[in-house]
Amino acid sequence: MAENMASAHEEAYPEGVPCWVDAQLADVEAGKRFYGDLFGWTFEESYGGTVRAHSEGEPVAALAQKADGRLPTVWTVYFATPDAEALSRRILAAGGQVVTAPMPVGELGVAALATDPEGAVFGLWQPGSHHGFGRRHEPGTFVWAQLYARDTAAANTFYGGLFHDALFGPSAEPDFGRAPLTDVFPAQMPPHFVVHFRVDDCEAALAEVVRLGGRVQAGPFEASYGTVVLVTDDQGASFALLQR
Repeated sequence: MAENMASAHEEAYPEGVPCWVDAQLADVEAGKRFYGDLFGWTFEESYGGTVRAHSEGEPVAALAQKADGRLPTVWTVYFATPDAEALSRRILAAGGQVVTAPMPVGELGVAALATDPEGAVFGLWQPGSHHGFGRRHEPGTFVWAQLYARDTAAANTFYGGLFHDALFGPSAEPDFGRAPLTDVFPAQMPPHFVVHFRVDDCEAALAEVVRLGGRVQAGPFEASYGTVVLVTDDQGASFALLQR
């Protein structure tokens, strides 16, 4: 694990591994204050006005200005792929949809947005100069993506077909789980991904979220992968804190 984290910024992630996250926000400066205080992130300007967050000098996330105020305020997880066009075709063939076709993000790489057959949104990232997380699985960095689905068997079939080696292969180190929507959310909530950030002390981090103007959605509760609390930031973007 430590070797993977040390070299994460040097080598591309295998296809199907969560490799990046970003938040679409109405106020990026407010986002910098919130997440900078919560996780100790520092920030630098990146492509197209997006800011890249760093932990101990390595990239861990991005905050982007919403192009349209009607768009959701949301965290999105991106799965690595060597060929976003080919993966998009496989998504369509498996019953998903391509929301935003693959498009270059300067020299950084190629990004796309897609949905699974139940409508849960996720991103694709084909690396250029930016391979993804420079740090992960550490406090204040990405550690897990949980899909809350209406039909977990169908979700396993869809994502297992797309990303079999990453999820089930001999060297799999999955950062991606599936759970019934009704385990945590009301049945009317649409299927969606929740990005999890690791913390050393869930209760202390939760208190900090509230102090910064965020709120609790659910938890803390025990999951198979640790102690989880679902929260929103001060602009309404949902994410989770995970203590392992």
